[in-house]
Amino acid sequence: MTRAPHTTPDTRAAADPRSPAGNHRIAVLGAGVMGVGITALALGHGVPVLLVDVDEERLDRAKDDIDRELRMAQLMGHLPAAAGTGALELATTTEGVADATAVVEAITEVAELKAKALADVSARVRPGTPLISNTSSIPIDELAGHAERAEDVVGTHFMNPPYLIPTVEVIRGARTGEETMTAVSGLLTALARHQVVVRDAPGFVTSRVLHPMINDAARVVQEGTATVEAVDALMEGCLGHPTGPLRTADLIGIDNLVDSLRVLHQHTGDEGCRPCDLLLDKVRQGELGRKTGRGFYAYQEEN
Repeated sequence: MTRAPHTTPDTRAAADPRSPAGNHRIAVLGAGVMGVGITALALGHGVPVLLVDVDEERLDRAKDDIDRELRMAQLMGHLPAAAGTGALELATTTEGVADATAVVEAITEVAELKAKALADVSARVRPGTPLISNTSSIPIDELAGHAERAEDVVGTHFMNPPYLIPTVEVIRGARTGEETMTAVSGLLTALARHQVVVRDAPGFVTSRVLHPMINDAARVVQEGTATVEAVDALMEGCLGHPTGPLRTADLIGIDNLVDSLRVLHQHTGDEGCRPCDLLLDKVRQGELGRKTGRGFYAYQEEN
């Protein structure tokens, strides 16, 4: 099913074709937290987006979530309040991706699912269209092997929420082509993001460092050494962590964190990456963080 374009609240004009944004039309696969965030970032900079998810109910929720993120970003001054937003189109199939200038895959952090999605869209888009996997831990060359053209596959790791954090980790796989790297750089420039390019490896830099640290923080709470609040207060006040590791876990999504840790443990053998019992208990109980209203902290729904 493909739907008519959804108009975001502040849509007033199409992107100026003379601007960097006017050169881009992206497809985003997955209407979860990161898919919504990347979509809102692109729309806020005038880039049209086709958002694809097989779950129609999730797509319906995504419209409101995107509108809310756009309003929040503009109120906070992280997106230009006066600029017209790009057009949003929603679909439950990938049939409409052929005209995209780039595809951003932002589905669940499971290698088999990501590989299947990339194989599907690589058969639908024009050769040379960047296939961007927004992954926190899965090696890019592992995913590239499932696409028709491995040179088109590249990794990005946007932080959550994307409109708030201006730096994006870009992962160049062993087979990623130079034209792909140039195209991704152009897209990130249009989105006013700063890129830092790293070599392909499990977890890359940010997740390889951050996620085992969050695991350790949860283990400290599990062992009764300190409360959740005490751990975060010490990491903020003594070590300069901006939000504390456990509040960060709630923002990432504890289920996503556990998936990432499992990938890291599988690829590296590092026992520090084996998810601790407290994280696994949170997932079993459905306490996944901000997106469910409760994780290490309780949250009120934002209007």
